[in-house]
Amino acid sequence: MRNFTSVHDVKSIKDLVKEGIKLKKNPLKYKSLGQDKTLVLLFFNPSLRTRLSTQKAALNLGMNVIVMNMTEGWNLEFEDGVTMNTDKAEHIKEAAKVISQYADIIGIRTFPSLTDKKKDYADFILNKFIEHSEVPIVSLESAIRHPLQSLADLVTMKELGKVKKPKVVLSWAPHPRALPQAVSNSFAEWVLNAGMDLTITHPKGYELSKAFTKGATIEYDQEKAFKGADFVYTKNWSSFKKYGKIASTDKNWMITKAKMDLTNNGKFMHCLPVRRNVVVAGDVLDSKYAAVINQANNRTYAAQAVLKNILESL
Repeated sequence: MRNFTSVHDVKSIKDLVKEGIKLKKNPLKYKSLGQDKTLVLLFFNPSLRTRLSTQKAALNLGMNVIVMNMTEGWNLEFEDGVTMNTDKAEHIKEAAKVISQYADIIGIRTFPSLTDKKKDYADFILNKFIEHSEVPIVSLESAIRHPLQSLADLVTMKELGKVKKPKVVLSWAPHPRALPQAVSNSFAEWVLNAGMDLTITHPKGYELSKAFTKGATIEYDQEKAFKGADFVYTKNWSSFKKYGKIASTDKNWMITKAKMDLTNNGKFMHCLPVRRNVVVAGDVLDSKYAAVINQANNRTYAAQAVLKNILESL
C-alpha cells in the first residue's frame, strides 16, 4: 500500500480488518517497525479521536509523531498558475515537498467547503498533497471520505457480529448544522465493497452520491429499515443534490430506544462526536445497544494496521 485514501487503496479488506483485530490483542508486537521513522499529522480541521488514535497507533509502532494545526501555519495556495498577491503565503508545491523532508508518512485531515461540489468531490486538497508529496499519504478524513473511521467500523462489526452476513443499516438523523457526507459515503463504500447487505434510510432529498451507494437498498421508512437490523450506523449529512443544504430538520428521525427495540438486538454505531437527544436519545447511548466507545477504541488499531502496512512497503 502506497497511500491510504479510500477502500480502493486496499488489496484485501478482510485481511486488513483481521490485522486490526490482531494488533488490538498485542499492540506493541511491532514496536521496532517504525523505529527512526516519523509520522507528520496535518490538521486543517478539528479532531479528537482521529488525532489521538493515530498518534497512539504510530507510537505503538515505535514511530516519532509531529502534529501541526494548519490554521497556525502559513496560508497555503493550492491553485496552479496564480499570482500569489493575496493572503496565501506558500504554495502547496513547495509546502508538500518541504514536509516530505521531515516525514516518512504524512497524514492529512481536511473538510469540504460544502459550497463547491465539483471541487469537493474531486478531493482537491487531498489530491494536491498526493500530487506534490514525496512520501505516502494517509487520509485522516477528506472532503468526501473518512477511510480510517470506516476501517474501524468494519473491525467493530467483525468483533461484535453474531451472524455471518449481518443486516447493516445506515440511517440519517437530524442535526442543527450542515455536515459533510464524508463519513456516510465512506461507510457505504466500505460495507458494500466488503460484500455486506446495506440499507440506507433517510428523508427524501438526502440521497447520497450513487458513486458511493450503488448496490445498497434505499428505504425512506426508517422504522421499516430498522426491523431485524444487526447494526444501525447513524450519521447526519447535508444534501448532495442541493449541495450542502439542510433539506430537513425532522426530529422524528432521531434514534430512540423504541426504534432500536425493532432491531435484532442490534448495535448502535456512530463515529462521534454525537449530540445527545438531537441525533440519538441519551438512553440509547447509555444502553446495551451502544457500540460507540468500542468503535472509538478501534480507531487506534485501524490506524495501526494501515501504518504497519505502509511501513512494511517503504
